[in-house]
Amino acid sequence: MVQQTYLVKHPLIEHKLSMLRDQTTNRLLFRVLMKEITRMMIMPATQKLPLKKRSIVTPVAPSIGHELAEEIVVVPIVRAGLGMLEAFMEAIPTAKVGHLGLARDEKTLQAKQYMSRLPHISINTQVFILDPMLATGGTLSKAIELIEKKGAQSITYIGLVGSQKGIDLIEKNHPRIKIFLASIDPDLNAKGFLVPGLGDAGDRLYGESD
Repeated sequence: MVQQTYLVKHPLIEHKLSMLRDQTTNRLLFRVLMKEITRMMIMPATQKLPLKKRSIVTPVAPSIGHELAEEIVVVPIVRAGLGMLEAFMEAIPTAKVGHLGLARDEKTLQAKQYMSRLPHISINTQVFILDPMLATGGTLSKAIELIEKKGAQSITYIGLVGSQKGIDLIEKNHPRIKIFLASIDPDLNAKGFLVPGLGDAGDRLYGESD
């Protein structure tokens, strides 16, 4: 079986992730840290994007350069995924952006869709899903299903922390999806939250909702 889950390890990521987890980290710093960690996650997650050659002229001489060969679509899962979007757009400013609103039922832990705004996606489009946490896997699985219905063949998920249970679900139900995480946490609690996790990343980014 081809490897599809990648754990991105780096001293700076581990340093910043520990700060992100800390309950004393305020909202402003939490946003900054999430953006910084996402920026470091993007590089390995995009390492194998296909390129095509293009002719360029430098101040010294004509040359052959490269550009991305396929369209990029990035889909943050609202709300928490929005905290990762700016870093991605700074890395690939030509990417199109879609939005998925998925809320997890607190009793069943199943994801319910309340919003979908996806751009045109073809079989050649490279799609990246952003969501900081992969807990039970239900939300990501639902997002993948919605994006595949649009015709996507190449989907990569970029997250920060996940669980083995969530990874196993995605690998079983969506074996072509690449998963990039900074940490695999050891447990889930009764509410389906990662342990030690980050808490509710959406609330920590934007404030508690009613």
